[in-house]
Amino acid sequence: MAENASLFDLTTPLRAARPRGTLSRLAMSSVVAGVVVLADQLTKWLASTTLAVIPGQSVPIVGDLFRLTYVYNQGAAFGILQDQKLFFVAVSVVVIGVIIASYRFFPVTGPLLHLALGLQLGGALGNLIDRVRLGYVVDFLDLAIWPVFNLADAGIIIGVGILAFHLLRVPDSALVGRHVA
Repeated sequence: MAENASLFDLTTPLRAARPRGTLSRLAMSSVVAGVVVLADQLTKWLASTTLAVIPGQSVPIVGDLFRLTYVYNQGAAFGILQDQKLFFVAVSVVVIGVIIASYRFFPVTGPLLHLALGLQLGGALGNLIDRVRLGYVVDFLDLAIWPVFNLADAGIIIGVGILAFHLLRVPDSALVGRHVA
């Protein structure tokens, strides 16, 4: 793959993972993760300082399709397992560890993998910061057809989608002789 290939160039063939160190590959995703964490924490702060003063109210952005609605979530996705802070902090730490450790096990690497893992890592860190600092996660993006969420959640979901796409593109020849869990 050319060093200056576009991040989303889907015509460039995938390359097998080089012996490049795990830390240097992790550094690429760390930049993405850092951007996600900063954007997530900034938007949550803005939501907390502006939307929290109008409890129970939504600010329509695109009619009833997309609104800004301040809620705090002490549970997991869709509000399940409320008031389990210690459990979610522990799960977040394990997930972050798995994301970091996963670099050693992917049979192919490339910009899509770094983007996917960076989005997931940034999302997990953003929500972990909320849980440790506040005891809950601030959510404020309200789509009419989906529970209220935040940028960290979006990073995780988009990262998982990109990772699935990336792994579907892995040629069978890259997996020969490798165990992929």
